[in-house]
Amino acid sequence: MTVTKTDAEQNTATVREFLEVFSTGNVPGILDRLDDDATWWVSGKTEGFAGTKTKDEMGKLLESVVPVYKGGALKITPLQIVAAGDWVAVEAESYAELTNGRVYNPQTSFFFRLGNGRITEVREYLDTQHAYEIFFAE
Repeated sequence: MTVTKTDAEQNTATVREFLEVFSTGNVPGILDRLDDDATWWVSGKTEGFAGTKTKDEMGKLLESVVPVYKGGALKITPLQIVAAGDWVAVEAESYAELTNGRVYNPQTSFFFRLGNGRITEVREYLDTQHAYEIFFAE
């Protein structure tokens, strides 16, 4: 008897791998795991940060922020993962020390939509006040 992974198990594995690669700061590796038509939405109203971005726009944003992190990456640690259908929900803690001495350490919820083994949509909910204070405040 052959045992195969369910869609939920496969989607969860894909998201776990994506978060591992994201945590290395390897922008091409991150983008390789996104569908060509993928979108990434971030909650809030902070200009240049919140709203919906295409895969290319997200790549440019990631490339611009990677040098700001001392270790070259924002480490994302999944705390809880729930999968149903083509969606995977992740509660996570992120951590990065910045070159300016600040520490970015938000609690974040992600919702990933997958199709054909690739991420087609990311919805990211985070503490926008913390993000503003760390990245944009004087």
